[in-house]
Amino acid sequence: MNRNELRKADINLMVVFEALMLERNVTRVAEKLFLGQPTVSSALNRLRALFNDPLFIRIGHRMEPTARAEEIIRHLSPALDAMSVALSLTHDFDPTVSTMTFRIGLSDDVEFGLLPQVLRALRTEAPKVVIVVQHVDYWRIPDLLASGDITVGISQTRGLPANAKRKLLRRMRPRVLRADKSATPLTLDEYCSRPHVLVSPTAHTSGIADEWLHEIGRTRQVVLSVPQFSSLPALLAGTDLLAGLPDYAATAMAAHGNLFDEPLPFDAPTLDLSMVWLSITDTDPAERWLRSRLEAFMGDRGGL
Repeated sequence: MNRNELRKADINLMVVFEALMLERNVTRVAEKLFLGQPTVSSALNRLRALFNDPLFIRIGHRMEPTARAEEIIRHLSPALDAMSVALSLTHDFDPTVSTMTFRIGLSDDVEFGLLPQVLRALRTEAPKVVIVVQHVDYWRIPDLLASGDITVGISQTRGLPANAKRKLLRRMRPRVLRADKSATPLTLDEYCSRPHVLVSPTAHTSGIADEWLHEIGRTRQVVLSVPQFSSLPALLAGTDLLAGLPDYAATAMAAHGNLFDEPLPFDAPTLDLSMVWLSITDTDPAERWLRSRLEAFMGDRGGL
């Protein structure tokens, strides 16, 4: 391999090329890389000249990669990953003066129940950093990590890519949230007979609690499905509706007043809440600091 060929390359062009392979759209790449559209278009023209190939063919609103582009990205992405790791070793991270922007993915219950305490700590430890939160669920995390839209995600996790790392933060214990206070806890019969709100980002009317009930030969009635937990306080107020959610989110909502939480009236397994990231950021000082703070304030060491 002739390393003199590297002198012809512009790393910035390679970053644009990788972003184009992920987004297939000049406008989205410009937004993602904080560049103007003409700059991205110019970079694409230079890439085409460098590789002596059109690289992308416009089909409708998308730009589909050529066979040469697919071959290039297979070699380029690992090289960019390695360069990022190498460069991360050349600098330290001082949270007290850093102005970095961190992009994290959180499920809705985590954002409501656990993010506030993390944010309070970060405002003291790193007052100039910027936190950008994207909503994630287990099926979105792999794509958002791969695209670089987030560097770390916290949710239930399944089907992660081979280069992902995972850290168990806590085991979630399901609880019931209600607006009507009672001196006695819900019975199983009352739980099954009362109407329920189901939080489902995919607009389902049946969830994991229904699976648990099925195992003991019982059912419940879901009368409302909503996409996020944060709407529950307003929806439950003044009704006999019940909602199930993780313990930390239920506790946070009950703490705001007018809502009450209690355990499920039947045995149910715990669920894992994990933090995931790609191996490329594993040794980055800033990302390691961020993950340490997320683990410290979102983890449940006593429950692990």
